[in-house]
Amino acid sequence: MTQANLKSTVCRKGGYTSGVRPSAYVTGKEKRLNAASYGFTGYMGDAEYDHLISLQLGGDPNDPRNLWVEPADPDHRKGAGVNNKKDPVETKLHTALCAGKITLAQAQQAIVTDWTTALSTLHLG
Repeated sequence: MTQANLKSTVCRKGGYTSGVRPSAYVTGKEKRLNAASYGFTGYMGDAEYDHLISLQLGGDPNDPRNLWVEPADPDHRKGAGVNNKKDPVETKLHTALCAGKITLAQAQQAIVTDWTTALSTLHLG
């Protein structure tokens, strides 16, 4: 993924991520192994096997260094399924990226450094 190919990849209409996202068949086993490696003991149905740099920001779909078990938010009701506050941040970064307000490098660096401050760091909200 590069700044030069954004329009034909993550910013193209018709859904880039669905074409590169690994199947649940593959990620289910990986998620359990990854959770064990982090010592995660929470309810797996409420945890998301997430990309540190999301697919919509050009993150590698299969690199284990880009994947981790993200626990549900602390205020999340157990058994309610996946619901993480990081997801809307990723979407806002993607929107700004495709609108030309930020670069790919800025979006990726902000999400990796601290997703909770990524929007304010880039003056997006």
